[in-house]
Amino acid sequence: MDWSPLWISLKIAAVSTFFTFFLGIISAKAVISMKRLRFLADGVFTLPLVLPPTVLGFFLLIIFGKNSHVGSLLDSAGVDIVFTWQGAAIAAAVASFPVMYRTARGAFEQVDKELIDAARQIGCSSVQTLFYVWIPLSWPGIASGVTLSFARALGEFGATIMIAGNLPGKTRTMSIAVYTAMQSGNREMAFIWTAVILVLSLSMLILINFWTGRQYRRD
Repeated sequence: MDWSPLWISLKIAAVSTFFTFFLGIISAKAVISMKRLRFLADGVFTLPLVLPPTVLGFFLLIIFGKNSHVGSLLDSAGVDIVFTWQGAAIAAAVASFPVMYRTARGAFEQVDKELIDAARQIGCSSVQTLFYVWIPLSWPGIASGVTLSFARALGEFGATIMIAGNLPGKTRTMSIAVYTAMQSGNREMAFIWTAVILVLSLSMLILINFWTGRQYRRD
């Protein structure tokens, strides 16, 4: 049994979640602070959630392919994105970003604005207010967003296979391993990887539901 798809999936999900955590929080804070074009910004940030994953992968290939300006610059610097696990991490981050963004925005909108005003009155900067008021008061919701983003990245398939391909030991994730096993007629292996994904995803959801439930009961 080759367990490399498990470790590759966990690595990709961890890296993508690290970036979506910060990007999602910053984007959510920026959108709820906007007075104009809020609906446009919200639509752009949510768009990857409704687009087909293969379309996301196509756009990523256009952006990072060697014939593009970005791809040419990266290639001249010796950085490869296409057919690498880094490309898979970018695909997972793009696919899971809206989950983190929407969850963080919903949590931020529940924060008592009087506490925000009080922080500003005592001289807190925007960054200090974000890290000492917004995030602590929204932490149960943010933690849920992190878990859901990780689970979404863990199961990403369409965009990943478009930009990273299906290279054994390099870019073959668990979801791609399921696809490969079915293509080769190995249903037993497909069932094994499906079971692993189900156990991991369900365990994370149960854990975050238990933790956030305790946090809300304390509050």
